[in-house]
Amino acid sequence: MSEQEKDVLEAAVDRVQTLPARTILSHRGDRVSYSTLLLDGVMCRYMDARDGFRQLVAIQLPGDFVDLHGYPLMRLDHDVATLTEARIATFPHDRLTEILEEHPHLARLLWRSTLLDAALHREWIFRLGRLDAVGRIAHVLLETQARLAAVGRVSDGRFALPLTQQDLGEACGLTAVHVNRTLRRLREEGLAEMTRGEVRIMDATRLARVAEFDPDYLYLEGGPWQEA
Repeated sequence: MSEQEKDVLEAAVDRVQTLPARTILSHRGDRVSYSTLLLDGVMCRYMDARDGFRQLVAIQLPGDFVDLHGYPLMRLDHDVATLTEARIATFPHDRLTEILEEHPHLARLLWRSTLLDAALHREWIFRLGRLDAVGRIAHVLLETQARLAAVGRVSDGRFALPLTQQDLGEACGLTAVHVNRTLRRLREEGLAEMTRGEVRIMDATRLARVAEFDPDYLYLEGGPWQEA
């Protein structure tokens, strides 16, 4: 993204605001007229089951467009909420239309963002369908580390992830009790630990083996699928 394109994107921002933790931004079926860029904090997209439990279908981290897919669809088929206090920037859809019409390269970059969302969803399907509890938690931790490292928020294998065990369970299809046991096992085996909202990856190679984790689906700079 060029400096000019960054200026264009910034000029399209309607407002920047801070939302409290556990705030619902939009409900399933809502008609949406803007898209949201997460500047700081953690958000999620989720679906509620009839029994009252919810399944997280995405964890959103700083730098993510949370609901860009709502621009062409006009409605969302899931709920969007903050998990922690979050600072967001909102982009009215009429301004996104101007970007698409006047800045084709920037439009392709925004399209790429939605394609990366799809890649993440495919990996989540694999994780939930094929991995055991240890593998699922390990995969979430490594994926989060890779995504945060891409925006400069990892230091010495440590990164902030101020989620509850209930949150992790809802992302991995596990109970909070099962998450607690799994995190204890990861710590005892010297793989990773999560304490007071901070994660420390202790043995990334072994943890990746447990998680069957390969970050190629994130299409990060320098990854195996980048253009020469």
